[in-house]
Amino acid sequence: MSYDESHPAARRRTSRRTLTIALAALVPGAFAGWLIWQATGGSADGGPAGLPAPGASTSATAGAADRPASSGPEPRQSVSKSPSASASKSAPDDDAAPGDARPAPGDGPLAGRIVVIDPGHNPGNFKHTAEINKLVDIGTNRKECDTTGTAGNSGYTEAEFTADVSQRLRTLLRKEGATVKLTHENDRPWGPCVDERAEIGNKAGADAVISIHADGSAAGNRGFHVILPALVKSGGADTSKIVAPSRDLGERVAGKFVRATGSAPSNYLGGGTGLDVRDDLGGLNLSTVPKVFIECGNMRDTKDIALLTSAEWRQKAAQGMADGISSFLNR
Repeated sequence: MSYDESHPAARRRTSRRTLTIALAALVPGAFAGWLIWQATGGSADGGPAGLPAPGASTSATAGAADRPASSGPEPRQSVSKSPSASASKSAPDDDAAPGDARPAPGDGPLAGRIVVIDPGHNPGNFKHTAEINKLVDIGTNRKECDTTGTAGNSGYTEAEFTADVSQRLRTLLRKEGATVKLTHENDRPWGPCVDERAEIGNKAGADAVISIHADGSAAGNRGFHVILPALVKSGGADTSKIVAPSRDLGERVAGKFVRATGSAPSNYLGGGTGLDVRDDLGGLNLSTVPKVFIECGNMRDTKDIALLTSAEWRQKAAQGMADGISSFLNR
């Protein structure tokens, strides 16, 4: 409340004692009103732009992502730009995204550590099939630059999912003091290619890299799994120095993911361990720093897609990944 000295009341002759009593009565009331305003959502601090606070059940980025799955056809060739996609253009490298809370430089348990997050696929890949079908060298053989990724029966795409979770994970890791880089933020028409994705982590000198995905397996196949690099020495690929630390990273991520989300390890590969070793992924073969992939669930299973399209569950998924990465870096 402002006090306007031009108001007639200001010209009244009021004793110092009367004014003191009046102010003493007004201040507690104004403070109580401020508390009520804060409690009912009046705060101007809405947290990370486009993302809910940890544990929130709804999100500005969720949009179509929170719609329930249906049995209708998948609009695979026409993908509209989702709210999460536009929000993901916020900050290259480690510039703070709007509302992205971080500790002071040098503070936090992950201060000085570099984490690269690789959001699987790109919404624009559907419109650039010629470009993404171009073959690139992954060491063991030549493979497509990238793929479109999968989608749920309702049309919710893997690329939408990975962009959303990647932003949530970035925020959590920054709060612990880490320097975080994304391989892309849906800020390019397609890609990047798998070899470029690996190179981004290598050039950053990352302490850990995680590539986020969702699977497209048969209905009834459920659960998550973490993909680890196999020992590869072929062409430009040599994973000999990263196999052991990547397994450590993957095991920690898997364990924390179970705890945070309550999801079970995959029932269709990995023998119930939630771990799978592969030598056919360029993003792993060409990495020179510890790196894993995580398939967070099966987008073609009705029970798994119900989780993947939940903003609350996606926040838990990001938390599980953050806890696993933090555990690895603080080992």
